[in-house]
Amino acid sequence: MLLPTYDYFENIRHYNQWFASTTKTFWDNPAFGLLPSPIPSTLSAWGKVTEHSLSRIITKPDWGIDSVVSDGIEYLVSLETIKSLPFCDLVKFQSTSPKKVQRKVLIIAPMSGHYATLTRNTVISLLPNCDVYITDWKNARDVPFSDGKFDIEDFTKYLIRFYEDLSPKLNVIAVCQPVPLALAAAAFTSSICPKANPASLTLIGGPVDPDANPTEVTDFGHRASMDTLESIVTMPVGLKYKGVGREVYPGAIQLASFMAMNQETHNKAFLDQIERESSGRAFEHDRHNKFYDEYLAVMDMTAEFYLSTVERIFKNREIAKNEFHLEGKKVDFEAIKTIPTFVIEGANDDISAPGQCKAALNLLKNLPKNMKRYHLQKKAGHYGIFSGKAWRSHIRPKFLEFIDNRYS
Repeated sequence: MLLPTYDYFENIRHYNQWFASTTKTFWDNPAFGLLPSPIPSTLSAWGKVTEHSLSRIITKPDWGIDSVVSDGIEYLVSLETIKSLPFCDLVKFQSTSPKKVQRKVLIIAPMSGHYATLTRNTVISLLPNCDVYITDWKNARDVPFSDGKFDIEDFTKYLIRFYEDLSPKLNVIAVCQPVPLALAAAAFTSSICPKANPASLTLIGGPVDPDANPTEVTDFGHRASMDTLESIVTMPVGLKYKGVGREVYPGAIQLASFMAMNQETHNKAFLDQIERESSGRAFEHDRHNKFYDEYLAVMDMTAEFYLSTVERIFKNREIAKNEFHLEGKKVDFEAIKTIPTFVIEGANDDISAPGQCKAALNLLKNLPKNMKRYHLQKKAGHYGIFSGKAWRSHIRPKFLEFIDNRYS
């Protein structure tokens, strides 16, 4: 049996985008303005919303951070690539503010189907008070096959290099997927090169122990066999991209699975947007478009990264059991003795439920109790704990207090 290919899915997207554009153009004809029926405006709105949505799937969002306000003064912000590796750029947000900032923060963005721009609001909220660096992961479809593999061990080695480059006085924030690997990188530096240790480690909503409080996401990892995953959800990049031939887990497949978890909510959001568009109440940067322009923009992961994550983090629970190995050598979390660690979870997180990230504190058996901190944010979901209202109003002040009062 022939399975659908990368180019097959691309062709489907192209066709549907073309059909939506044609529908919009046809029903936008001024002649239909003579009709008293709402059908033309509704079909035109459907075409516009659908075309826009499908175009976002292959578009990397812009950071859109041109300036920052500090002490009532606006300063320009530019992006500077500090280090460029095959699968990631280490980026600094450079401000023209003459004010010297003492806090240095590295945000380890998730590589789980969305771009690092998902943390845009996190960056904006920290810029007035911190020098901010971020891991800008590259879309695997754009990385040539000749650049080799990239699995969770390679991911961890990238983090170790970034710790070495930015230390000392580096405060690390790991968001969601990279949490267990950021912890592993800190354990490695603690054992091998303590000079590269982060000054503090903040872990936000990540699957250190997926079985501590299972969710639909973690249960899927247990239900599906590795052979099934490899044969059904991974495929070689198509002819259009630089990474042609590289085996990937397409972002579009992950997007479909996440949307299926809240299908009714997404359906209602799009129907409401079509109604607003047909009645002239929608605009380019309204709430719907701001959210979905980011949510629909997906990136491919290398197949080996996706499969090794499922097998080693979720199925075998190597991090949770303190059995993670890097290039054949055990990474012992008990080596972490001097890195203050702050774990943050959301009470309503349905991706990494409360308890999954808190498990990190149990692994740090040799870290003094007064260097461990935990916060459970009430009524906060997964996105809210690092980018929403809960982050801005409650968690960000606690994070700044934590790094200002960390133990050395």
